[in-house]
Amino acid sequence: MSAFFGPLDANGRVPARQQTRVASFLISAHGALARRFALALPLRLESAWQTELNAQFYNESEIVSLLLRATSWTPDLALGYLATAWETTWFPAAVDGFPDQSLALAVDLATFAHAVHAGIRPAALLPVEANANDPFVMALRRVEFESGRLLQAQIIFLKGESLVPFRDAVSSALERRHAEVRKLWREMLASIDISSDENGAKS
Repeated sequence: MSAFFGPLDANGRVPARQQTRVASFLISAHGALARRFALALPLRLESAWQTELNAQFYNESEIVSLLLRATSWTPDLALGYLATAWETTWFPAAVDGFPDQSLALAVDLATFAHAVHAGIRPAALLPVEANANDPFVMALRRVEFESGRLLQAQIIFLKGESLVPFRDAVSSALERRHAEVRKLWREMLASIDISSDENGAKS
């Protein structure tokens, strides 16, 4: 099992099977975030945090659109049951310890986004000989760059003063979401002969 994509073809491109599986996972995760941000948006933006929600929604949508167009797709019969497991994990799960249900769901969304943005590093799977001009290679690097930028919003929210009284509940929810995302990411990579112990996800 390798720590990187491959073997690459003569043009330095990632095998279509690996592209398909990885892009499908990323589209599932970022698509779920886009849907949840969209549902959290009010019809009229009246505060700074709502403006940030709107920005997050469009950025997640752009990541999905980019991956859809940049990936060399190939039939993958396993995606049916894999996607079911992924999508089930992304379901909203109100965090215990909050008197306000809407705040509990907001914390769950932020911890889920934090886990996706901080825990998945797809560009780290690219070997040095990968074709830098290949659309899929460029897309993964863009996804990782955008994730690093979007992560700041989750950090600011989760460390905000309004959540100080619920610090233990937030920490517990964050650990749970990171463990869920990390487990599915590593299992998916292992299914295409890639080890994520060093490069695919942060521990």
